Amino acid sequence: MTALDVRALEERALNAWPAQQTLTVGGWLFRSAGGCTKRANSANALAPWANFETVRREAEAFYASKGLPTIFRLSPLAPADCDAALEAAGYRELEPSLVMVAPSGRHDIAPEVALESAPSREWLEGIAAANEVPPALRHAHDAIVQGIAVPAAYATLRRDGQAAGFGLAVRERGAVGLFDIVVLPAWRGHGLGRMMTQALMGWGQAGGASVSYLQVHESNNVAISLYERLGFREAYRYHYRMALA
Repeated sequence: MTALDVRALEERALNAWPAQQTLTVGGWLFRSAGGCTKRANSANALAPWANFETVRREAEAFYASKGLPTIFRLSPLAPADCDAALEAAGYRELEPSLVMVAPSGRHDIAPEVALESAPSREWLEGIAAANEVPPALRHAHDAIVQGIAVPAAYATLRRDGQAAGFGLAVRERGAVGLFDIVVLPAWRGHGLGRMMTQALMGWGQAGGASVSYLQVHESNNVAISLYERLGFREAYRYHYRMALA
């Protein structure tokens, strides 16, 4: 992918999981959302131009003012020397991840998958429980989800009358992002993850999205294998660097 392609996806992904506050410094976005998820509480490069040492000091001051650890999310848009500079400054590497893309194609929405245009209380409680969101972060988590400003689909998959899985899709500018697709432990191994992924891709395609994208931890071989079977391929990688306490 070109740098412009990466930036286009990065913009969409940042919009899909919005921070409560954002400060722009030298082409970096310092995002803060009460400490709920690294995605919404990290410094991200979009069009970096400032001296990185200056950016790092500003980031450390910003996150200290929020009572949060300083975290950088390093995509291919970050200057090449950032990673080594952060390592030398004592930042440890966390959660190397892949961004994967696929043609949206035509996918049926199974009747077991209910899609809502706004998050219900049941959905918010269910996905928070499935992702083990700590009670102290529930308010921040709900605020992020409720703050999504572009069309979204909130999926609940039911089996035997009970919620068995949850997922989120966010559509913007011809692309649909898939986030937090989770199947409850008792229902894993029954193809429900595939069913939910296809439903969300189908929703995106029906709304004009020609491309689907998602983010997955590099170590999650089961999920990566599923996504590859659905046509996803690696587009680029990113990882986090967090200051040691």
